Amino acid sequence: MSVEVGQQAPDFEAKNENGELIKLSDYRGKKVVLYFYPKDSTPGCTAQACDLRDHIGELKDSGYEVIGVSPDSQKRHQNFIAKYDLPFTLISDEEKEVHELYGTWQLKKFMGKEYMGTVRTTFIIDEDGNIADIIKKVKTKEHAAQILT
Repeated sequence: MSVEVGQQAPDFEAKNENGELIKLSDYRGKKVVLYFYPKDSTPGCTAQACDLRDHIGELKDSGYEVIGVSPDSQKRHQNFIAKYDLPFTLISDEEKEVHELYGTWQLKKFMGKEYMGTVRTTFIIDEDGNIADIIKKVKTKEHAAQILT
């Protein structure tokens, strides 16, 4: 499935790091940064999460709620949040259902090998639940700036 700017963001129900059910529709009336990343505690993903953490005040002041999504388990998410003091929820998408809805689970190539994996992508969702922007070329160390501009 491909998601385009201007269309309704696909709603989903998924569990966060604490096993709580998160529904995108629960965030109506708020702007949401829904970011997909490959794996907890890897260099790029850690840089991205820490950049969002370091700018959470500005993001919140601009009305954004931040939600991260990766195929990691709830336990890995809990460890990642604790280790880096992350002030936002992480969705455990082990079945890749949310990834499939947003088209972020794709064939990737690395050092001549092909495999299925998460394509690092951020969806900016407006108060009405529509896709306001899609950031495909994520700069992990400057991601908050990309969102806020």
